Amino acid sequence: PSRVQQSVRLPAPRARFGAMERQPSYQEPVAVGFGGMMKNRLDTMTMTQFIVESTSGDQQLALLMNAVQHACKVCANAIKKAGTCDLYGLADVQNATGDDVKKLDIIANTIWVDCLKNSGVCCLLVSEEEEQPIIIEDADKRGPFCVAFDPLDGSSNVDCNVSVGSIFSVYRRKSPEDKKATVEDILRPGLECIAAGYSMFGAATELVITYGKGVFRFALDTSIGEFLYVEHMKIPQDGGKKIYSCNEGNLHSWDQPIKDFVKDCKSSGYAARYVGSMVSDVHRTLLYGGVFVYPADKKSKKGKLRVLYEGYPMAMITEQAGGMASTGMFLGKIGRILEVVPEHIHDRCPIIMGGERDVSKVLKLYA
Repeated sequence: PSRVQQSVRLPAPRARFGAMERQPSYQEPVAVGFGGMMKNRLDTMTMTQFIVESTSGDQQLALLMNAVQHACKVCANAIKKAGTCDLYGLADVQNATGDDVKKLDIIANTIWVDCLKNSGVCCLLVSEEEEQPIIIEDADKRGPFCVAFDPLDGSSNVDCNVSVGSIFSVYRRKSPEDKKATVEDILRPGLECIAAGYSMFGAATELVITYGKGVFRFALDTSIGEFLYVEHMKIPQDGGKKIYSCNEGNLHSWDQPIKDFVKDCKSSGYAARYVGSMVSDVHRTLLYGGVFVYPADKKSKKGKLRVLYEGYPMAMITEQAGGMASTGMFLGKIGRILEVVPEHIHDRCPIIMGGERDVSKVLKLYA
């Protein structure tokens, strides 16, 4: 059985697909290519099918994940048309964390908020673009889930057509469901997340998700409007390629162990790769190996990446893919990102994540 068949139950092949197994009657390249493309579209599991099967009868969770994939599709369409629809550039406002907001930030935020609200299964939403949590007031239009999301990660790169993405994490509320949710429902350690994922908008649109039991990668086939299964993601067991990814422009203000690690990378044959979009840098790290580092510095004592909608989901995915995700030395101790307890919805933490080979090297320098 394939890797995905070992992880999730697949339906039996449908009889009407049997004809696709026969050898084409002629072998011109165009005909063979079309036949292969059609066979892949018909035989490959869709995201919708995966959601239905992997949620094990939990209709509310299935509705939530379907809303997530819908938001990713709509965002991908908006980004694709940004240049021709005058959607590049700043919106002349700042978001809740002090970043300049792009036009596409506002559009992506509206898409995510509307899709999640309309799912009818969310009670509280936290967005990078919203200063306060969005609490669903109507008892008939809310459910058990709290969702934190960055609607457009790396948006500073969007005007130059560099890959960007969306990131999300999901909690199940703890407060009574007959009352409005409170911010305490989501200010919890990442260990309590029930699902997380990210979508990347680049040469292709991809969606990567985990429920805490493996990491699954899908790619959007725009011609049929469906995400199709690609693979069960695992970081290379040997650590993969020797790649370190960080913004070396901040090197002078990092603590000494991080400086020493970067210096060692430079002298031991490591390649530097840094996009400046967390989704892109972590996606590459998961596929190729290496390490992604965004530490605290003298100016940003807690780092710059937000815990709820950047640190937690990427840490959960990295660990489920067989890697490590650490804060480094943070608040007097070395710990997992998923163990951090956020003080407020836009709280931050340092990030060191990737394969065990390289993350362990960094952490040993703190000994």
